Amino acid sequence: MATTASSDVERAATDIVRRLAAAGHRTLWAGGCVRDRLMGRPAKDIDIVTAAPPAGIEAVFPDAKGVGRSFGVLIVVRGGHAFEIATFRRDEAYEDGRRPSSVSFCDERTDASRRDFTINGLFYDPLRDEVIDYVGGRADLERRLVRAIGDPARRFAEDHLRLLRAVRFCSTLEFQLDPATADAIRERAASIRRISAERIQTELTRLLTESPRAGRGLLLLRDVGLLREVLPEVAALEGVEQPPEFHPEGDVWTHTVLMLDAMRAPAPADLAWAVLLHDVGKPPTARMGPGADGRPRWRFDEHDRAGAEIARRILERLRMPTRRIENVVQAVAGHMRFREVARMRRAKLRRLLASPTFEMELELHRLDCEASHRDVGNVEFLRRAQEEWRREPVLPPPLVNGRDVMALGVPEGPRTGRWVRWAYERQLESPGLTRDALLADVTERLRRENASGRPPAPRTE
Repeated sequence: MATTASSDVERAATDIVRRLAAAGHRTLWAGGCVRDRLMGRPAKDIDIVTAAPPAGIEAVFPDAKGVGRSFGVLIVVRGGHAFEIATFRRDEAYEDGRRPSSVSFCDERTDASRRDFTINGLFYDPLRDEVIDYVGGRADLERRLVRAIGDPARRFAEDHLRLLRAVRFCSTLEFQLDPATADAIRERAASIRRISAERIQTELTRLLTESPRAGRGLLLLRDVGLLREVLPEVAALEGVEQPPEFHPEGDVWTHTVLMLDAMRAPAPADLAWAVLLHDVGKPPTARMGPGADGRPRWRFDEHDRAGAEIARRILERLRMPTRRIENVVQAVAGHMRFREVARMRRAKLRRLLASPTFEMELELHRLDCEASHRDVGNVEFLRRAQEEWRREPVLPPPLVNGRDVMALGVPEGPRTGRWVRWAYERQLESPGLTRDALLADVTERLRRENASGRPPAPRTE
């Protein structure tokens, strides 16, 4: 490993180690930052472990904040970065499947043995440029293997979230899962239900967004029995057949896996969840019915609407942020409309392009096409439409408002709103239309409808 710190965060972390070492305390970097450094990845967060008790840390850093003092964890801010500094510790009994009831301070070898996976159990001394490995982590890094430290059953009994973390590390690092570790996950998969929805959601989101091939992570979730525990609606996609003329790749499950694998990492979280859930409405709507040629085929009528409802339930169950829920639900509900863009009225097309989620939804559609029939003509059509309207607002300000309509004799109320909407649709459909010409159109239409005695309700979409 390089002896020169290559970033501000590494220089600040090295200075903390130097100051604690000068006070006589053995101090090291620990965990994921060491793993990432060995893999040539930049360090984002650096955790520090030390032989100093909390009082000893505070003696060197009087400004340290005690966020977990009873567990020997303090926060020190240096160079604009916050560092967790933890005393070497042994965890005592776990009572809730998440945290130890208490800890006792110990030596560094014992501290390493309490950690989750060997690749996360490494220490690094930045003053000597030395990796300290008590758990076989370096060998597992070379083998690209995620393996629990010690007895896998005990590691997962201590902290049930480790069940998901094992899969997430395999997926994001593109590592294999140690067979004994995988067996222990299968035996205890149901334990994940004891973990809070927020923590489960965080792990799933990281898997989906950080993985070079997120579909591989989904397959592993299924294979170790976790998918049916955390996302049974997604597990139900497997075996749902599709018409081969539209989906030569296979069933809904295969289609979804291919889409996830095709995402560009790191993927935006809204897009990743929209890809995962876009066809979640197909299992409950699947039926055999006539196709366009009259021959029977699998149909999924209104699966987009059903999927939006299911997606909302899933995301709310996982305590997803409200904005993400709304964006993903909108994408699921609207993903079929992209088939019709070439036949859309101009006004409707412009509204589609003006949507704040348009780029995400367009990428969802592109992935949908690439993972099935591979015809991306609609994507190209929409890009041309964007270029056509590049020099003007996609949705220009309305030429006619409610006051204008009421001045023509329409009383204030819902009827006014309908006429304003009609006028705006007419404006969007007719590039170059002036305000005077549009008012003349409204006046003439009002005159004809009033003369005919028909209800004066213009059609809008």
